[in-house]
Amino acid sequence: MSRVPQGFRLRFNGRAVEGEIRAAAARGLLLGAEYVLGEAQAVVPIDEAALSRSGTASVDVGALSAAVSFDTPYAVRQHEELTYRHAPGRTAKYLERPLNAARSEVAALIAAQLRRALR
Repeated sequence: MSRVPQGFRLRFNGRAVEGEIRAAAARGLLLGAEYVLGEAQAVVPIDEAALSRSGTASVDVGALSAAVSFDTPYAVRQHEELTYRHAPGRTAKYLERPLNAARSEVAALIAAQLRRALR
């Protein structure tokens, strides 16, 4: 028996692939930022809930970077002032601590979106 060589043709559209990967990375970043926001809102100091309601997650698709922010005049002071007393379960460093604790979860969320795009 002789073997007949078989051939194939592959068409690779690098720009489309890059676009899909960047979009997946942006989706993963947003999911990660939303996860961190949720964790932060669970420990953010709460009086009338204005600080908690001001929390937002955003993504800069062009730079592939994400941000979680709280936007009240006192957000930074509440975050940094370690001597303030808060209700049980609420704390200063309400963004820094959840962000550091969620590193592996955020990485997993981003990786899952990239894997999905590469199927």
